[in-house]
Formats: sequence, structure tokens, C-alpha cells
Amino acid sequence: MSKTYKAVNWNTPENDYVLMFWEQNIRQFWIDTEYIPSKDIDSWKRISPEMKDAYKKALGGLTLLDTLQSHTGMPKIIDHIDTLQNKAVLSYMCMMEAIHAKSYSTIFTTVSTTAEINDIFEWVQQNKYLQYKAETIDGYYRAIDKEDASEEEIYMAMAASVLLESFLFYSGFFLPLWLCGQGEMVASADIIKKIIADESIHGVFVGLIAQDQFKKLKNQDQVKARFLALLYNLYENELKYTEEIYTEVGLTAEVKEYVRYNANKALMNLGFDPIFEVKQVNPIVLNGLNTETTQHDFFSKKSTNYEKATEIVHLKDDDFKMDVVVDI
Repeated sequence: MSKTYKAVNWNTPENDYVLMFWEQNIRQFWIDTEYIPSKDIDSWKRISPEMKDAYKKALGGLTLLDTLQSHTGMPKIIDHIDTLQNKAVLSYMCMMEAIHAKSYSTIFTTVSTTAEINDIFEWVQQNKYLQYKAETIDGYYRAIDKEDASEEEIYMAMAASVLLESFLFYSGFFLPLWLCGQGEMVASADIIKKIIADESIHGVFVGLIAQDQFKKLKNQDQVKARFLALLYNLYENELKYTEEIYTEVGLTAEVKEYVRYNANKALMNLGFDPIFEVKQVNPIVLNGLNTETTQHDFFSKKSTNYEKATEIVHLKDDDFKMDVVVDI
């Protein structure tokens, strides 16, 4: 036998943080059907056509990024993680990314016709700024799609993942939080807040693993410079994406400030100092974040709009008796 297969042993923690992240992920578990975005139908009727268009595009962009993370990002990174407990946490996070992508469709179904939804997904495929950030991040994931990936390639893939989780999502999150602060689309915002709570700890966890990976590198200065070049590149693209989404609703300047704020959060998750000047982030949006979680505070709560089935029907032996005769 050339390889010894090991079982994950949770009785002996592999590091001083993995069990905390596992338990917090479990406490935060949710699915989209526990929420009722249909409560927002009247609110949707009240907001302007321009706001509706921006909202749908923001959710479409978020769907693409969560799809990329669940189908490519997390699986590729997991392949290069040595510790089994870290793999387990990342596997759980990968599953939640798929739930996030599904959740946006739950909101879409409430507020849009099938034709409108199809138009949004066509827009996702055609928008050059959205496609650029997906292609850029995906390039770092694809670079480690091999057994002999270098330590630098693995680090850059992890760093790209942190940028996605802690930075690139947030231009899309801004509008649902902003509208919620105005008393609009509140039920749908509860789903968005759950997603943000998840993405927050995803960014912190992968950031910690990336920091451990960074310590293995002998050329740290060069790799840091390479990472910062990636960050600035994505930042410039994000500004253009923000302008395309938010100009018609007059929120471009506020969203750009929020983009810089979260770029600094991504840097801190990777152990680097903030580099972007942030004057003032819209307090309504920050309040929307803080009701669920912050980047370094892993407490979360269920919303008042949360509804979950509580009736338990116990199965009996008779339930398995079938009055069906099968001819063989």
C-alpha cells in the first residue's frame, strides 16, 4: 500500500481556532426556505424602476460569485489543505456557498417574472466588469488545479478567495442593506444578512489559513507585492462595476466608500495593514451588517422574519407498509 488514509480526529484539535469555526458555522446554519421574501411584494411595488434594475443586477452579480466559489474556489483550495479538520470546515463552507447561490433565486422568484430573471442572468454573462472579476479570481483557482502547485500558487489562490469573500461581494450587498435601512425589502434583506454573516467568517477563516501559508514562503516581499497588484487591479474594476450598477440610483459615491472599507477588511483578514482611506461609510449599511455579525465578532441571531417549521411528525412502522404489488 503506497498511501496511508487517515480519519479526521476531532478529539485532538489541529490548531487553536478550527473547532471554534466549525461550531460557529453549525450555529449559523440556515436555508433559504426558512425565510419568506414574499413579504416584500408590496415593498417591491413601491420602489422605482431604476432601483429595481440595480437591485436585480446586484443579486445577479452575487449569484455569479457564489457559484464560482462553490463550484471552483473552495474545492480547489480544499485539495491543497493538509489538516483534515480545516478541510472539514472548508467543505462545510463550500456547501453554504451553494445555498447562498440558491437563495438569490428565491428572492428573484418573488420579485421577477421568468423572462426578467432570464434577462438578468444574460446580463451577468455579458457584463464585462463582472466577468472580469470572476475570470481574474478563477485564474488563481485554476492555477492550483494540479498536484504539484507551488506554495506561492496556493497562497495566491487563498488570498484571491479572501478578496472574493471579504471584498468583491460587498458592492452587491450594499443595496439590499441600504433599502432595508429605508424600510424596504426587509424580508429579503434577512436572507442577505445571513449570507453576509457566513461570508464574514469564511473570509476570516481562509485568511488565517492563508497567513499560515504565507509564513512558508521564502519570497514574502515579492508575493505581497504580487498580491497588492491583484488587489489594486480588482479595486479599479470594482469602481467601474459600481458606477454601472449604481449611477442611475445616485449611490455610486457611497458604494465606492463601502468598497474601500471592505478592501481594508480583506487586507486585515490576511494579516496586512489597511491601505485605503475611508472617510465615512453609510451608517445605515454598517448597522445592517452589525445586527448579524462583524468581521471579528462571531455572534449571530435569527431575524424576526425567520420562520421555520416546528411541527415534527414521527414515523411509524405502518408508514413503511406499501399497498403496491410489483411484477417482476
